[in-house]
Amino acid sequence: MIAELARPEIDDLLRAQVVARLGCHAGGETYVVPVFYAYDGEALYVATREGRKVDMLRENPAVVAEVDEYDDDTGSWRSAIVRGRYEELGGADAERGLALLREAFARRRPGREPRRPPPGQAPPVVFRVVVDEATGRAVRR
Repeated sequence: MIAELARPEIDDLLRAQVVARLGCHAGGETYVVPVFYAYDGEALYVATREGRKVDMLRENPAVVAEVDEYDDDTGSWRSAIVRGRYEELGGADAERGLALLREAFARRRPGREPRRPPPGQAPPVVFRVVVDEATGRAVRR
């Protein structure tokens, strides 16, 4: 049976994972793309490069993100859908977002340093998706 997740369960799932599928819509086109993220309890933080998703998000800041987890051993799964707003970050806010991303990956890869961009590469676009609404479902077997 499919069960609804309570907000604390959704928050746990969002903190445990690092890949989300980000959906945006602009200019009559819908685009869904995987992104690496970190979650602080209020927003998903992402660092990316200039491109299609950033252009679309700048045009229309309404965002949907989906995060899921599947257990091969049991067939159990959890998923969450987040509806929110794109906010591009700069300065101290961007540095905080990058620090959250480093922390999220350090938990998953203890002892390994995050990769640094090669010299001369443009700085990343750092943004957050401020959570307006979050829903989740699960099947526990």
